[in-house]
Amino acid sequence: MFITRECDYAMRVIRALAGNENGRLSVNEICEKESITAPFAYKILKKLQKAKIVRGYRGVHGGYSLNRDLDKLTLFDIYSAIDSDMFIIDCLDPEFHCMRDGQDGISCRVHYELLDIQHELCEMLKRRPLGELVKNE
Repeated sequence: MFITRECDYAMRVIRALAGNENGRLSVNEICEKESITAPFAYKILKKLQKAKIVRGYRGVHGGYSLNRDLDKLTLFDIYSAIDSDMFIIDCLDPEFHCMRDGQDGISCRVHYELLDIQHELCEMLKRRPLGELVKNE
């Protein structure tokens, strides 16, 4: 599936961090605000940290904060940080071998139509900055 539960929860993490005036939130505070379990939040935060979307702080006053400007961040950035292979169907993955595509020298027209749809969906996820989406929440 293209937008997984993990992608949805990653957006929740970003929303929690964006709505915080103190700059940092602990994992427990994020979990409480967005109804996410701690193990799942840690997994998501690790991926967001690797993508340099959030920053982690260690120690007694540790926690997490946004590391990028919400006006330059999109849903596509969040989703691709969580799942770099965002295909709406397996056959769009270059590693996938479809026995029907190229059979008898004929390309699969459905594949190319889905590829266009995938491209349009990615462009739609890039069109609006998160600053617009989480403002006033």
